[in-house]
Amino acid sequence: MTESTAKTEGSRAERRARKTRVGTVVSDKMQKTVVVAIERRVPHPVYGKMVTRTKRVKAHDEENTAKTGDTVRIMETRPLSKDKRWRVVEIVDRAR
Repeated sequence: MTESTAKTEGSRAERRARKTRVGTVVSDKMQKTVVVAIERRVPHPVYGKMVTRTKRVKAHDEENTAKTGDTVRIMETRPLSKDKRWRVVEIVDRAR
C-alpha cells in the first residue's frame, strides 16, 4: 500500500467516524447558516422521570435550502467560524 493510498483510506475512515444528529431548524435568518435544535430525552437524576434536554447549534447550509421547521441531519465538521462546528448533510423532512 502506497503512502497516498493509506492517507486517503485513513481520511475516509475518519470521515465515517464523525457524529451525526437529527434536529429541527429553529432559525434561518443568517446567510448559509441555520440554527438547529437537537432534542434528547434523559431520565431526571433524582426522580427518574424522562425530561427533554435541548441543545441549539449553528450549522453550515451552503445552498440556503433549509427553512424554519425543517428536520435536518447535521454532521460534525472542522470549525467554520466562532460558533459553527456542524454542517447540514440532508433535509430529512420539510416543514408543512
